[in-house]
Amino acid sequence: MPFRLLTPLGLLCALLPLHHGAPGPDGTAPDPAHYRERVKAMFYHAYDSYLENAFPFDELRPLTCDGHDTWGRFKRFSCLSLPSSWHYSFSLTLIDALDTLLILGNVSEFQRVIEVLQDNVDFDIDVNASVFETNIRVVGGLLSAHLLSKKAGVEVEAGWPCSGPLLRMAEEAARKLLPAFQTPTGMPYGTVNFLHGVNPGETPVTCTAGIGTFIVEFATLSSLTGDPVFEDVARVALMHLWESRSDIGLVGNHIDVLTGKWVAQDAGIGAGVDSYFEYLVKGAILLQDEKLMAMFLEYNKAIRNYTRFDDWYLWVQMYKGTVSMPVFQSLEAYWPGLQSLIGDIDNAMRTFLNYYTVWKQFGGLPEFYNIPQGYTVEKREGYPLRPELIESAMYLYRATGDPTLLELGRDAVESIEKISKVECGFATIKDLRDHKLDNRMESFFLAETVKYLYLLFDPTNFIHNNGSTFDAVITPYGECILGAGGYIFNTEAHPIDPAALHCCRRLKEEQWEVEDLMREFYSLKRNRSKFQKKTVSSGPWEPPAGPGTLFSPENHDQARERKPAKQKVPLLSCPSQPFTSKLALLGQVFLDSS
Repeated sequence: MPFRLLTPLGLLCALLPLHHGAPGPDGTAPDPAHYRERVKAMFYHAYDSYLENAFPFDELRPLTCDGHDTWGRFKRFSCLSLPSSWHYSFSLTLIDALDTLLILGNVSEFQRVIEVLQDNVDFDIDVNASVFETNIRVVGGLLSAHLLSKKAGVEVEAGWPCSGPLLRMAEEAARKLLPAFQTPTGMPYGTVNFLHGVNPGETPVTCTAGIGTFIVEFATLSSLTGDPVFEDVARVALMHLWESRSDIGLVGNHIDVLTGKWVAQDAGIGAGVDSYFEYLVKGAILLQDEKLMAMFLEYNKAIRNYTRFDDWYLWVQMYKGTVSMPVFQSLEAYWPGLQSLIGDIDNAMRTFLNYYTVWKQFGGLPEFYNIPQGYTVEKREGYPLRPELIESAMYLYRATGDPTLLELGRDAVESIEKISKVECGFATIKDLRDHKLDNRMESFFLAETVKYLYLLFDPTNFIHNNGSTFDAVITPYGECILGAGGYIFNTEAHPIDPAALHCCRRLKEEQWEVEDLMREFYSLKRNRSKFQKKTVSSGPWEPPAGPGTLFSPENHDQARERKPAKQKVPLLSCPSQPFTSKLALLGQVFLDSS
């Protein structure tokens, strides 16, 4: 018997007209300039409170005006009496907030924080850390800041963006995570010790998102450093998840990484699964990878068939498709934004409007919301200032220009300031029913919530660049174009410039063409037979002056002989798009009807 939602009268969002420009309380749409300044003030109230009361600890405790470490540390300290081993802290909030500073236009503070992080962050410490969280916050935050450094006026070293102190820090942090991937399935453990690797007694059970949320950061790292190991392990983990899906095309919530058996068989789009789907789409766009997009589209069919009811998404049993939990989780609010990236705007707006009614009911999104009953779930009534609904509003506003989405931004600013603001920052809302607060301000508030709010109200921000401006950078591999737009946000809202992935490596056919051009330019053409007969010194071949590829003539000829018969692409032409879909501006993917 099919499940049917008993939708409360106040939640009939499907009946709302799409793209309706609802006026604000005074009859006008929210003024973007006004709320942009309000959001900026929110950021500095939280950021300054962290610096004054919590730094160098990971996070601020806003009710007691002190700090505590959340990365592998269980002991809490007051900032009034810092322990001598304070450098064990990662200063997580500082890393997470770094690119937000630049998006808000604060170049000088961005530069200062880079120096602070270089001097004080040390990954050679005996701590157990979340592999997933370290990747999205630390590795992702450092990579983003590295790629934005030149824009922030930082004096970058020769060879940037293929080298640099922040890139080396990101690589060091990522290498600490690699032992977690050494499993029979290639799917990583959830926790790793930075000095000793995976503890012998570590549980092999990892959530799906903790396995499938690496391709954006790790592929970027491999592209910039030239070491393929990061992208390789991320792809292996993705493929094992794909191969582990059920016969009806769904994945569960937790899996044993040693045996590949599902431990929690609830299938949905929310907590424990969410960013796996997100990274299939974003990885496909970032890497121009048709296979990743095809995987997501197959999942999307199964999700629509088995989990969607009246534009809500429920939890079902992964093998049978029967409803297991008729709830909406606040983490699921990223989904409309993800739908917008594949061009499914109408469905995205309908689902967004459902979620928006929950916000208006409580002034925030409870962690769990019982859809048939239209109320919160026991012990899941809190709102830790999560960004997901605001994130979707930002994406959808870029796609549609619908003023309704600005309404959500206005409501978010008003609610957070009224309920959550305290003397030392913004506190997690422990219970949306009575607005009780909890003594924590998670780093994602500055990394994501404030950032997406600001970008919602700032249509001319450099992040929204449509390619009309760009920077040309000379690298050891030739000229590279950066800053043209199309930024891909990781799941912690750290923007990655997709053009950067082409700055530090070349496809083989491009390498051969560069080699030929350099030889021709320097009049160093040689006879192929001479290369085959003559012994070549072990040192790399280089032109007399100027940048060039580091191939020896011998290796060059051997590679040419193995080169497949393919038509060359002119070096200065735009590369052909491998997708069957069409890419539009702002990172949106519009699929062909076929």
